[in-house]
Amino acid sequence: MGLRRKFNLVLLVVFLLGLTVTGYVSWDLLQRNAREDVVRNADLMMEAGLAVRAYTVDQVRPQLDLQLMRVFLPQSVPAYAATETMTPVKQKYADYSSKEATLTPTNHRDRAADWEADLVQEFKNQPTVTQLSGERDTPTGRSLSIARPIKITNPACLGCHTTPEMAPATMITRDGPGNGFGWKLNDIVGTQVVSVPIRNAERAFYTFMGSLAAVFLLVFVVLNVMLSRMIVHPIARMAHPADQVSTGNFEIPELAESGQDEIAVLGRAFNRMRRSLQKALQMIED
Repeated sequence: MGLRRKFNLVLLVVFLLGLTVTGYVSWDLLQRNAREDVVRNADLMMEAGLAVRAYTVDQVRPQLDLQLMRVFLPQSVPAYAATETMTPVKQKYADYSSKEATLTPTNHRDRAADWEADLVQEFKNQPTVTQLSGERDTPTGRSLSIARPIKITNPACLGCHTTPEMAPATMITRDGPGNGFGWKLNDIVGTQVVSVPIRNAERAFYTFMGSLAAVFLLVFVVLNVMLSRMIVHPIARMAHPADQVSTGNFEIPELAESGQDEIAVLGRAFNRMRRSLQKALQMIED
């Protein structure tokens, strides 16, 4: 096996080992950073939804009490207001979603899907849990979902959701008596769910690893050029004269001795050895 092949084999092994370790460390770090970034985005969306709910309850609904006696206005419902506010965000960022998912909603669009119903049940089973998070596959890719329980803590909500008889007549006229009732104070009736895509980590990882591979390729080429010019070719030039001298042919010219590196030192040493050997043979012949 030639010197160049040995050198390249060692370099390849070192690179693969470094690439494996770097890939493992960078993947873990990028995944953790991306998850923290996604959680911050999801928390921001969730807090925005809660702010809209609070604003609707505290400032919008009291202004509509008289109108609600004549016609039901869904804009006075906190969950409706929060959902409508987030709709432009979902239209612009299709991968992002926010939902006020309930088990018995007045509006059918708020009905919990199977996986959302499982979250509601988990909140019911563990009343002290205030937030759940987890990853799931969606048609657009991997997504992180954060959920918080919707708990009836405001008695004002029961005016519309206890029984059809207690609900505003205008609401019954609009939505019917079949949905959104049976709620009780301190009951967990649903979950606020925000889902945010988690693609940045994979994109950053592949970009980083691609850049690392490109750098290695460049270093590999540069080192091979340097190896050829500074070591392999000079040694190959020395090999032929050494072979000729070993057979007794002293007619070939001496090696160039210019330079101060190890190859030049080796050339000077070879020339001295050649002259010494030539003189010794002449003495023997004389």
